[in-house]
Formats: sequence, structure tokens, C-alpha cells
Amino acid sequence: MVCRVLVSANLLVGGVVAIGQESSRLPDAPSASQTQAGPSSVAQSVPPHEPSKNHILWIIPNYRSDENAAEIKPLTPAEKMKVALDDSFDPSAFLVAGIFAGLSMAQKQYSSFGTGAQGFGKYYGGALADQAIGNIMSEGLFPVAPHQDPRYFVKGTGGFWKRTEYAISREVITRGDDGHNHFNTSELAGNAVAAGISNLYYPAVNRSFGNTANKAGTTNSPGYLLQCGKRVLA
Repeated sequence: MVCRVLVSANLLVGGVVAIGQESSRLPDAPSASQTQAGPSSVAQSVPPHEPSKNHILWIIPNYRSDENAAEIKPLTPAEKMKVALDDSFDPSAFLVAGIFAGLSMAQKQYSSFGTGAQGFGKYYGGALADQAIGNIMSEGLFPVAPHQDPRYFVKGTGGFWKRTEYAISREVITRGDDGHNHFNTSELAGNAVAAGISNLYYPAVNRSFGNTANKAGTTNSPGYLLQCGKRVLA
């Protein structure tokens, strides 16, 4: 359901982004009058900071998207890990974890966590750990060995449904460091390992193979919902 809401929001976000991009364009080279204007003119020409550049709806952290597909350079292992850490520990990531924690608590997904502030704290800790571990595995560690790029390259052409179809396809297809399409091993394997690790901090009664597989690759996983939403809205 969360994915459907995020997909429908793409129309609104696309319009806002297009307006923002149009208003922030600068000429390729300064004119003669600009060159003679002095330091004060140069200072005024600096574009303002865009707080939403690495966020979706100014809230959801999204350091994976890259619109410069024509000038792609492979990331080093350290750069891949930086993408994962930025996604995991951006200030807004703590707010997003709170939202998922509230949803899980409302559904009594882990009844042994209890209720009240203490119960919410346990749900919150689990949601934050899910996000961070999933990002580090699928964006930082697993892309290194198969030489895959953890970034999501935005489809700049096509209508809404074409862009949505492309976004969904990135669950199983990713770009390799060689510039070719690869089976998205890093995303799928990374999420599977992250789901296995989550058994260390979730109640023992929920540590079944079925529940672990469910968290690894279905829409019940907060990590899956975040990645799905980011790709559709990016």
C-alpha cells in the first residue's frame, strides 16, 4: 500500500522537480557584463543550497539517484560505502524509521515488544537497524565483489508508466562498473543477508525461515518499501 501511495505521488513530485530544475539553470558561460561586474556579481550567481537534492519529498534520504547518466564514472569501494552510510544516517532517516516503527507497532507485528514508550523504543530500534543494515549490505558491501553500481540512474524520458516500469525493473537489473546491465545480485543478496542478521534483534518467536524470507524480498520489508518508493519518485 505504501508503494502505491508513493507511485501516485510521483506526478506531483515530478512537477515540483521540473520547476526547480528550470529555475536553477545557469548559462554555459558568463557574459561580458557578468565578467566585469566584480566579486559581488559572482557571489550573487552562486545557486542557493537545495535541501531536497538528496531527499524525496524533502524527507526520505536518497543518495543513490544519479541523473548524469551520460557522464558515469565507476565508484570506488569507499565511495559505494559512503552512499550507504549517507542513506542510513542522514538526519531524516531517523524520522523515516519512526514512521515504520509506528506502523509496525499499530499492526502489533511483534507483540512481545509490548506497548507504550518502551514498546515503541524497541520497534524504533528494529526499524532503524533494518534500514542501516540493509543499506550497508546492498549499497556498500555487496556491490564491491561483483563490481556493481549501487546508484539508481533516473530514466529521463518517457511517460509516467514507462518510468514506473523502469523503476520496478531495477529491483532485478542494475548497472555494472563496466557500464553493462547486470543481474542485481548486490541488492537481492544484500537484503537477504540483512534479513538474516535481523533475527539477532527480533523476538525468537519470529525467527522462522518464512518470516526471514518474507523480510528479505517482499513488500512487508521496510527496506523494500523504501527502495521501491525512492526509485518510483526519483
